[in-house]
Amino acid sequence: MMHYLLSYEIADDYFARRGGYRSQHLQLAWEAADRGELILGGVVGEPGESSLLLFWGDSPEVAQRFAQADPYVQHGLVTGWTVKPWLTVAGPHCAKPIRPQN
Repeated sequence: MMHYLLSYEIADDYFARRGGYRSQHLQLAWEAADRGELILGGVVGEPGESSLLLFWGDSPEVAQRFAQADPYVQHGLVTGWTVKPWLTVAGPHCAKPIRPQN
């Protein structure tokens, strides 16, 4: 198991258009969180310039499936997305703890 970062590039009119899809998007996100797949998600920057979602799974497919099912992606509010593995090594929820050698 490891972490995966789903990164969204958002359309210039994202905030003007998201209202019609926000409930569906949040339902999808909370369902993924309830299954233990989505750890955190949200808009980056103020005002928002992109979005990041942190997933936990056996493969990047968990994040890829989320993006493909997301109404923000399906309706063009997200103009591009990528999934990258994130090898976490420090912190209480890291995938591969590496402690300093004394």
